[in-house]
Amino acid sequence: MHRRSLISLALAACALALPLTSQAETVEVAGVKYDTSAEVAGKKLVLNGAGIRYKVIIKVYTAGLYLSEKLDTPEAVLANTGAKRLHIVALRDIDGNDLGKLFTKGMEANAPREEFVKSINGVLKIAEHFAAKKELSKGESFSVDYIPGVGSQVLINGKLAGEPIKEPEFFTALMRIWLGKSPADDSLKDALLGIERKRRR
Repeated sequence: MHRRSLISLALAACALALPLTSQAETVEVAGVKYDTSAEVAGKKLVLNGAGIRYKVIIKVYTAGLYLSEKLDTPEAVLANTGAKRLHIVALRDIDGNDLGKLFTKGMEANAPREEFVKSINGVLKIAEHFAAKKELSKGESFSVDYIPGVGSQVLINGKLAGEPIKEPEFFTALMRIWLGKSPADDSLKDALLGIERKRRR
């Protein structure tokens, strides 16, 4: 009996530990769950950080950045040549044309002129994807995966949208929207870099 009791206690302890392990595998941001790891082109990536894009006090979307290793400065992230993923989930309905225009404006405001010019093909393609979608509804998502030697792949709700954007400058220019000198949201910039900020809770 004593041995059975010990086994029962051990099994109970394992059962209690399982939910904790499961919780540790995701990070929740505004009700959106981000896995702490992802795979892009066969490469395992880790969640570098995730946060919320605010417009005044309105929550617009959440964003999560996946890298091959954790990095905490914009310079290090932009210089990283490995696989990457940016994953965005809408927290409200967003007009597709407006989203494309905002991305274009954000890239142009933050990217060096030469980099932006080399990214024009990608800028037009991603704007076309959003225009065709017409609206990114609340709860819908899109990702941009950077694959070395291939380019940037756009996925809308997990499905590939068109051919890869081959210019390597595009993903760097895209990331400058959130990590550049004039980021879309300062708090989100810190969150993507894994830096805690007390301004918003």
